[in-house]
Amino acid sequence: MKKKKEKSLLKPLKKRAGRNRQGRITVRHRGGGAKRAYRVIEFGQEKLEQEAKVLGLEYDPNRTVGIALIEYLDNTKKYILAPHGLKKDDEIIFAEKAPLKLGNRMKLRNILVGTLVYNIELEPNRGGKLARSAGVGITITAHEGKYTTLKMPSGEVRKVLSECFASIGSLSNPEHRFKKLSKAGQSRHKGRRPTVRGSAMNPVDHPHGGGEGRSPIGLKAPKTPWGKPALGVKTRKKRKWSDKLIIQRRRKK
Repeated sequence: MKKKKEKSLLKPLKKRAGRNRQGRITVRHRGGGAKRAYRVIEFGQEKLEQEAKVLGLEYDPNRTVGIALIEYLDNTKKYILAPHGLKKDDEIIFAEKAPLKLGNRMKLRNILVGTLVYNIELEPNRGGKLARSAGVGITITAHEGKYTTLKMPSGEVRKVLSECFASIGSLSNPEHRFKKLSKAGQSRHKGRRPTVRGSAMNPVDHPHGGGEGRSPIGLKAPKTPWGKPALGVKTRKKRKWSDKLIIQRRRKK
């Protein structure tokens, strides 16, 4: 693991503590946390047909997955999302058609069925949007006409234009989902403030409040502090443009 950060790829990150432009809290339980700098990540493919060497692997406090510092032949350095198994001094390439090798990035139409991919574009040359968190990999299941069929980790099956780029492999830090916070302070370091149960409040403060001792919420279904339905309510836009590309919805837990 490389310790030294690449200063040319760092940007200041101002804390907003869940507040909007007017300074009003729009997301509760945010604030504090360790000071961080933002690492500028290359989600797209600016330099095609140019080999790059992996200079080292780093920790990124802004995301669950590790990042890798790469250097092109013209000495340009970039941060990319690090796939699981990538090592220092490995060589990778971004091209329309490239060898089927870990970390290489190419168009979906040139990748074999059954291959695991990550950092996938939804629209050509708009940068990767799908599969960008720790341990995630999406399986290519078919190529049909101008579309490639993908199977998500959630079980959803969807189509993406075959002209979109994707990187080979699955992302690093797969054990992230097993990590447990050992003390309250770890949560505070991440910028999360304590959460109080609604049922522990007074009726004036929350719809779940009131009653003697640990009483039930007394409602058919749970509500938010503002009286809106919570848990299990659909929040996806009803007429989202990409709905027509979804073949099979994700499984309900």
